Amino acid sequence: MLPVVGLAQSGNSNEVGAPAVTPEVSQTGTEPIDKRIFGVLPNYRTADGSAPFVPITAKRKFYIASKDSFDYPVYLTSALFAGLYQMENQNPSFGQGMKGYAKRLASSYGDQAIGNLMTEAIFPSLLHEDPRYFRLGASGGTIWHRMRYAFTRVFVVRTDKGKWDFNYSEWLGNGATVAISNLYYPDTRTASDNVQKLGIQVGTDAFSQVMKEFWPDIKRKLSKKKS
Repeated sequence: MLPVVGLAQSGNSNEVGAPAVTPEVSQTGTEPIDKRIFGVLPNYRTADGSAPFVPITAKRKFYIASKDSFDYPVYLTSALFAGLYQMENQNPSFGQGMKGYAKRLASSYGDQAIGNLMTEAIFPSLLHEDPRYFRLGASGGTIWHRMRYAFTRVFVVRTDKGKWDFNYSEWLGNGATVAISNLYYPDTRTASDNVQKLGIQVGTDAFSQVMKEFWPDIKRKLSKKKS
């Protein structure tokens, strides 16, 4: 999840209830899933959609959220976004200079950490939903089918019982994140601002799931070119 920033936000362990794989790298049947897309974007909650469904515990959900929030590339992306928003002078009450940048950096990182906690840990645990993205892979159909599947996972989620249901965690979690962001974004607190923030957050999550779906394919093609 990427930062809200006023008008923009944007795994498995050996414990009981999760497949036996290493904490840092989850598995898709025969190949490991990279823990970072392009070496930067955290990718700890992708799972193999063709493998037999195994629910994960609430502890595991909080583990995934913490890895997505505290992996070092998150700090780098927060710094880059803060610089961008500084140049655009988003939330002008923050001011400019180092003081303004520090406020934008803190709020940018806060957006990501709070958003991950809400959508990947707290609401999935309370509502018994699985926060993982279940990747179809190359055997899952055409590119357009896989893209449509990835985009629509912001509306559809697997429950802890393995059934498909509306993704309440995505919308309630991001809604809670937007509400909390009003505490530290004094310039964008109107109803229209909040609706726009929510739309951007959910849209960013949908795009990130497309990246999760196709990153292994992209990586294989890049590896072939190098060879």
